[in-house]
Amino acid sequence: MHPAVSAEPAPARRADAERNRSKIIAVAREAFAEPGAAPSMAEIARRAGVGMATLYRNFPGRLELVEELFRHTVDDMCQAAESVSGDTPGEAFFAWLMRFHAIGARKGPLASVLLSESANGTPILRASRSRTIAAGEPLFRAAQRSGEVRDDVSLGQILDGLVALAGIDNGPDFPGALIRVLLDGLHPHPHTTGGSPTAGEGMDIPTTTRRS
Repeated sequence: MHPAVSAEPAPARRADAERNRSKIIAVAREAFAEPGAAPSMAEIARRAGVGMATLYRNFPGRLELVEELFRHTVDDMCQAAESVSGDTPGEAFFAWLMRFHAIGARKGPLASVLLSESANGTPILRASRSRTIAAGEPLFRAAQRSGEVRDDVSLGQILDGLVALAGIDNGPDFPGALIRVLLDGLHPHPHTTGGSPTAGEGMDIPTTTRRS
């Protein structure tokens, strides 16, 4: 009798497929991060060095690819909440807000595509917002308990404020200046001459004008 033939794909084929998928995602992230970019599926396939059949086997359409990229970006924001550090709870929280702002520069163009190409774009964005808030909430609450963040604002309001300010296009330094004002306003004790620096002072805030 002939030995039974396994229906499982060969390990080498599985590894190749995973490499192709990872390459597509990496290339697509770079392509969508370019200013004013709206890359086509053909352009993504060309940059990744894969055929259109391989691309569509992984992502049936542009929307599915953008959704995957958006999820990866939100994953980065959530993981950053677990990895940031600071000498105080407030420092850790503000460090995470800086990561949120920087990562948001990648998320903004993807969110625009979701809103324009999918009737389900808003629920996807809403779910991602909830995930991000849940990830940052422990840092936020710890900073409030330590007295480094005022207790009359919510984390959702803070993140929405950062998103709105980052979307203002009035020169490369303009969003950063407004974001410093927002962060300073989160401190329960306004900065006075000779006192300790306020929340956003001295922080390296990325100067991006992309909507996060």
